[in-house]
Amino acid sequence: MSPEKTPPRKAKPATKRGAAKAPKPAADAPPVGRATINDIARLAGVSKKTVSRVINGSELVRGPTREKVQRLMDDLGYTPDPQARGLAFRHAFLIGLVFDNPTAQYIVNIQYGVLDALRGSGFELVVHPCDSKNPDYVEDIKRFVQQQKLYGVVLVPRVSEDQALAEMLQSLGVRYSRIASVPLDEAGRMVLTHDRRAGAEVAEYLESLGHRRFGLITGPKRYRSSLERGGGFLEGLKRRGIALDDEQIYEGGYTFESGVAGADALLALEPRPTAIFACNDEMAAGVYKAAQRRGLSVPADLSVVGYDDSPLARQLWPSLTTIHLPVRDLGREAAQLLLSKDWPRAVEPAAAFTVHPHLAVRDSTQPPRG
Repeated sequence: MSPEKTPPRKAKPATKRGAAKAPKPAADAPPVGRATINDIARLAGVSKKTVSRVINGSELVRGPTREKVQRLMDDLGYTPDPQARGLAFRHAFLIGLVFDNPTAQYIVNIQYGVLDALRGSGFELVVHPCDSKNPDYVEDIKRFVQQQKLYGVVLVPRVSEDQALAEMLQSLGVRYSRIASVPLDEAGRMVLTHDRRAGAEVAEYLESLGHRRFGLITGPKRYRSSLERGGGFLEGLKRRGIALDDEQIYEGGYTFESGVAGADALLALEPRPTAIFACNDEMAAGVYKAAQRRGLSVPADLSVVGYDDSPLARQLWPSLTTIHLPVRDLGREAAQLLLSKDWPRAVEPAAAFTVHPHLAVRDSTQPPRG
């Protein structure tokens, strides 16, 4: 008989008593993972309220303490929880951008400017396109502002020109700033562009080249910027003894397609214009296409001027003479107004932030033939 085999012993599981214990972190050790406001307060030896004051730029914290807390937040990569801050302050740290503008590049440049101002402030940007032709659009914006608990709103033309919208925001106690071509509100809420002056500058420049037959393509009549740009152009011509007939003025839509349609109508006139002012660069690009289809050369047969000085103006061939409007600066200043501690600033109307559009002469204009 073979001897019985002894069954192997089973390994005993480690008992709690015998298990190795992980060392406790020191009281002043940096936290593992994402740092919290409690971690910052513990390591800095201050209260959570003091840290909160540093985050929100309060002047109640002394310089050395502020520097210590800020250094810890930087070293540990701490960023405040926006939802928690929103609950504490009864509003989200969000700035809204509300617009009804068909010119995409204009809106993009405004956004860049707003983001310039918000960088490092703890605020973020949310955008809300709307249709101001909809009778319920003010209520739609009201819901957006309330749902997002916005801290402030930047209003871009055309919605910036709507007094009912401004009054609605006032009733909610929400900060707002308005970008517009003329003063529409308290100076501390306004960023002004003075489009009428720029339109007059176009007229004076083209007339100085020797042009006498003109075409004008405006934006929609419900846009104040359109009335100001086109009105300034007509006033500038009138000062030089030139008046346009109705058939020499075409109401466009601030779009490329309306620029083509407007130029087709103007270039069908007898005699046709030797210079066309389109009230934005996209419509001016449409003028180029309409001229090309008729076998006309820009600027030899037709001088063209646009407005905004968007990247498109330098991409066209020949490069477009246009009014330079610092759109990014508009967005940056409009957002800075909202972040001001004393909003709205009590300033005289003349002290409102103002940009000064000016003519950027390039290759699309020259004296007329003959």
